[in-house]
Order: sequence, then structure tokens, then C-alpha cells
Amino acid sequence: MQEGTLLTLITLASIIFISPYFSRLFKLPIAPVEIILGVIVGNVGFLTHSPEFKLVSDVGFYFLMFLAGMEVDMQMFLQMSRRVVRLTIAYLALLYILATIVTAVFGLHPLFIIIIPIMSVGMIFALIKEHGRDNEWLNLSMLVGSLGEVLSIVLLTIVSAYFSFGTFGEFWFSILYLVIFLGLSILGFKLLDVLFWWLPSLKVVLMPEYDKNEKDVRLSIALFLFIIATMVYLRLEVAFGAFVAGMFIATFFDHKTDLPQKLGNFGFGFLVPIFFIYIGSTLKLEKILDLEIIKTTFFIIICMIVCRFISSLIFINYLKLKATLLYALSHCMPLTLLVAAATIAYKSGNIDESYYSSFILASLFEAVFAMIMIKIVLNLQKRRQNEILS
Repeated sequence: MQEGTLLTLITLASIIFISPYFSRLFKLPIAPVEIILGVIVGNVGFLTHSPEFKLVSDVGFYFLMFLAGMEVDMQMFLQMSRRVVRLTIAYLALLYILATIVTAVFGLHPLFIIIIPIMSVGMIFALIKEHGRDNEWLNLSMLVGSLGEVLSIVLLTIVSAYFSFGTFGEFWFSILYLVIFLGLSILGFKLLDVLFWWLPSLKVVLMPEYDKNEKDVRLSIALFLFIIATMVYLRLEVAFGAFVAGMFIATFFDHKTDLPQKLGNFGFGFLVPIFFIYIGSTLKLEKILDLEIIKTTFFIIICMIVCRFISSLIFINYLKLKATLLYALSHCMPLTLLVAAATIAYKSGNIDESYYSSFILASLFEAVFAMIMIKIVLNLQKRRQNEILS
């Protein structure tokens, strides 16, 4: 084994171990901490960008999307009230309209129409773990964010195919494959719903309540790998397939309440940190300190935050002012998908290294800013409640 590979393994092991302690020390989400540590060790030269490192990083990203999908139960979409459905459609539509206006006014790359409204429930899931499910604004954020993430991934899949093939025949074949995949996924949900309604015991056969052979984990990983193989064969965005696979598990095997924690412990303890460390290691220090890149970073952040706050006003009568503010802030952390979008665009040559660095930095700063602001608002709310009670 080469010396560089050994150093990379030791560095990864060290960061995976110490990052939770830094996260607690600086009161930051663990993902930005892992990216920052990746930036440091990558620029020092402790990480070698070998094909193996890149492969494990990709698997980590796909597994993160799989875990995000496991937070989305299709049943919760069917249970949405008509009012929430109308507000959600209006919110997402306004977000994309504002993104289109900003892109046109400032003469930005058309990719901004997708990037400004991009959503990811990964950090919202972290908020739920920290604050619980008793907050209406947070439950709504997860629901709308899940729909927004599905829409974002579909658009990213289409854009990725366009970047790869242009408008040639292969692009239209990719769109056709995507439509077929979506159709088969919907059909699969319907068929499994009927099958498990007639044979509810089949769920327990596939995933027993108590099983020393970990059949639940094995089935989940098997589905995850099968979907990856399918998406690679069809030349579609693998992240979308991983997300859909997670939704299958969440929808039909909800009796295994400990399964998300089992897979989450494995993913967030091993594969996912490698993805974030790798992303950090791709950022060059001289680019981060470049004044133009910093300006672009804050321009991206301002555009994304302002568009979300304006769009969130649609919910003001439903949530009231403070809850609407918290809701908007919770959608200002599209860390994983923003990184994914930047990576796809950079690899295809549609954005240069400066823009790539700006997007990665924007994803970091947004997550930190939103987390801090949510804590401040919640603390002020608790303080006022305590004053009223006293």
C-alpha cells in the first residue's frame, strides 16, 4: 500500500473521530465541521485524491441521500390537507419564479434558476433530532422540504443529463429513462401498497421484529445497491435513485422503528463524513481567500435567503410571524444538494473552479448562519414565555 494512501486513511480516521468534539466545542453542525477540517488537511497535503477515496466519497453521498429518503414516508403526502397542498405549491412556484427573476436581472448562469431554490432535508432532519417533532413549523418544513428536495433532485438529474449529452439523442433518452423510472417507482409504490394490504405478515417476514441476522439492514443495503446499479446503467443521477430507495423503506417498513437509527449510525459514523471531508479537501486555500470568491459567496447566500424569506410569507397566516421566520431559516440549509449541484456543474465544465468554491463556501456559511439564527429565535421565544409565566 502506498504511503499516500496510508496517510489518507490515518487522516480520515482522525477527522471522523474528533469532528463530534469540535462540533460540540464550537456549537456548529457536524457537517460544516467535517468540511472545514477537510479544507485544512487537504491544503496541508494530508489527503491524497486517489480513485478509491473518490469512490468511497461518492458512496457516502448516495448513502446520505438514501438516509434522507428514509425520512420521507409517502403516506404523509397523502394525508396533507388541501390548504397545505395549495400553500406548498404556491411556495415552491414563487421560489422558482423569484430565482428566474434574479437570474435574469443579474445575468447569471441559468443554473442559478435551480440552485437558488434548491432544497435538502438533511439539515432539517438534524433540527428535528435536536428540537423534536413537537414544533409545527419544523414538521411543515420537513414536509415541504421533502417535496422540494424531490423536485430539486429531478431537475438536477435533467441538468446532469444535459451537461453530459447536450441536446443530442442521448439526452432525450435520459429524460425518457427518467420518466420511465418515475413511472415504475409510482407503480411499485401502488403494487407494494396493495400487496402489503393483502399480506401484512409479509412485512414481518422480510423484516422481522427481532432477528439476529439483521435482515432489515441487509434488505435496505441490497435495495440501495440495486438502485445504484440501475441508475448507473440508465445514466441517471444516482442520488435521485438512492433517495427513492429510502422512501420505499420508510413507507412500507415503518414497523421497524429502530432501522433508521441503525442505518444512520452506520452512515453518519462512517460513509457520510468521508463525503464531507472529501468535499472540503477539494477547496484550495488560495481560492477561499480570494476577495472575488468571497463576494460571490455572499451574493449567493443573500439571493438564496431573501428568496426563501419572501416565499415563506405565503405561510404567515398559517404559521404566524415567528414560526414563519423559523420555517424560512430551516430551508436556508441546502448543504448536501448545493454541494451536489456545484460538483455536477464543475465536473461538466459549466462552472469554473471559482464558482465551485463559492457554492461550497455558501453551503457552509448558510448552514452555520441558519443554525445560529434558529437557536437565537428559539431562545428569545423561551425567555419571553418564562417572563410571562413568572
